[in-house]
Amino acid sequence: MDIQGLSDKVVAQDRRALARAITLVESSREDHRAQAAALVEEIRRKAPHQAVRIGLSGTPGVGKSTFIESFGTFLTEQGLRVAVLAVDPSSARSGGSILGDKTRMERLSRNPNAFIRPSPSQSHLGGVARRTREAVALCEGAGFDVILIETVGVGQSETVVAEMSDLFILLLAPAGGDELQGVKRGIMEMADIILVNKADGDLKATATRTCADYSGALRLLRKRPQDPQDFPKAMTVSALEEDGLTKAWEEMRTLTDWRRENGHFEGRRAAQARFWFEEEVKQALLAQLQTAAAKGAMDQLGLDVATGAVSPSVAAQRMLEQLKHS
Repeated sequence: MDIQGLSDKVVAQDRRALARAITLVESSREDHRAQAAALVEEIRRKAPHQAVRIGLSGTPGVGKSTFIESFGTFLTEQGLRVAVLAVDPSSARSGGSILGDKTRMERLSRNPNAFIRPSPSQSHLGGVARRTREAVALCEGAGFDVILIETVGVGQSETVVAEMSDLFILLLAPAGGDELQGVKRGIMEMADIILVNKADGDLKATATRTCADYSGALRLLRKRPQDPQDFPKAMTVSALEEDGLTKAWEEMRTLTDWRRENGHFEGRRAAQARFWFEEEVKQALLAQLQTAAAKGAMDQLGLDVATGAVSPSVAAQRMLEQLKHS
């Protein structure tokens, strides 16, 4: 593949080239991985553009796709270019995904200033495809101003999205308190802004009460150094009626500007870069277990453990010794 030519087209904002580039970074083939790394580095060198990266999480059915379509359309009307990286749940059996988010965002998908890329989660922790962060870098190189990273549902593992975002937005439904008790604290400690969606019609009063409940809960959390006064905060929005979007965007900009001025923005990105470096090393070590020799050794040691010939701890030590000398 012509890495130079492809990188030039991505930087020139060629949408088809960007789609090809993201397909390349999502590939697990070893030769493609080397090409993808070279492509990302080339684009970073040619276009060191910084977009605002916004991670968006929420329970299934909370209206994430509707919110992203309304919010993305609102941003494009402000003259901004918006990229949406939507991660779809994958089948545990086939690894496939229906990639339905783009279908649900019909209006935004036709917008010339928007780019929507659904990707299967491929069973990775947190529902964030392993290569999503590289796709973010490509979208930045292609000159997008705002990158929305939508994830699959909510849970402790979902907080991995915060490691590739400048802002982490948690979307909640009205009166959704009880089923969130188990995950609320972990997620809320990561959230910069909580948006209670569906604040319209019969649910408007309920949404206002839910927002007040979460505002009170946020005040009980320990103050974070990367937050100005009154953050994190909870707000109500209606994606259906497009109400509250202007206020939400103003608060996001206020928080981002404050973090830039006080050194937290660059510091956070540096910490994220280190996090992903360590993750890459871990993934590379795990990949060593997928070689034919390693699988054979694992199978043999697994039989020994199953028959009681050796304990799991001793077998694991022997396996590590084999990997060390391979």
